[in-house]
Amino acid sequence: MIDYIEPIFEGLKSLFYDPKIIIMWIVSAILFYFGIVKKKEPLLLIPISSGILFANLPMGELIRVGGNGEPDGFIKIFQDIGLSTDILPLLVFLGMGALTDFEPVLANPKTLLLGAAAQVGVFAALLGALLLGMTPWFNFGLLEASSIGIIGGADGPTTIFISTRMREIGQSIPNLNIMDIVGATAVAAYSYMALVPIIQPPIIRLFTTKNERRIRMDYASKKISKRTKIIFPIATLIIVSVLVPDASPLISVMMFGNLLRESGVVDRLAKTAQNDLMNIVIIL
Repeated sequence: MIDYIEPIFEGLKSLFYDPKIIIMWIVSAILFYFGIVKKKEPLLLIPISSGILFANLPMGELIRVGGNGEPDGFIKIFQDIGLSTDILPLLVFLGMGALTDFEPVLANPKTLLLGAAAQVGVFAALLGALLLGMTPWFNFGLLEASSIGIIGGADGPTTIFISTRMREIGQSIPNLNIMDIVGATAVAAYSYMALVPIIQPPIIRLFTTKNERRIRMDYASKKISKRTKIIFPIATLIIVSVLVPDASPLISVMMFGNLLRESGVVDRLAKTAQNDLMNIVIIL
């Protein structure tokens, strides 16, 4: 009789043996709160918090590895097909390219320096991860630290792409144990991006006065020809692929998306990449 009743309590037993599940439920609830109640980046926070909840249900049925006649959990399937093959990050970059207007950059190339300065966060996070790896509580090597460091760029798709590549490199090296932190870095990067509206205001108020925040910056837009807008993604793709071949998958799909936008002759494809495709990928 007990053998028939015991499976009913398997879920409760798993909570007792692995209380970290409850901690992740609390994290999920906090993100749900900010996304639904506070309306802070709901398009990111609601899928992220749902994914955290799904992945931490008792018994791990949604993330199980198949075997003995049982299929993989559906989240495991999405991870293997979408993340391990880089398909989802690349599709996100395709949508980003279709959404991005490079006209302000073309009108004022000096603004590229702002993007270059933003990469300071990458090196700061990399060094921080390496320092943590020297402590007895963490086991971060250079590859894991590189995956964590890219979070400093506040770019979710790039984080997933680089983390996947670092894992593949580690697995290809004999006798090297590498941690699989693709999921953790992806959640951290997207959570950080989504919480920017919450994190930034107190920092801005700390370093600026009220009068400084009221300064109105004049901006005179400069007209950029359509020919320049079309040449830019093609030239960028070629130059970046020559200088940094490893970045060619990301930059190629992003510039392709931007070319769809700027060409003006494939509006249906551009709108699909901007809206329908991006929405589907965000859900996944």
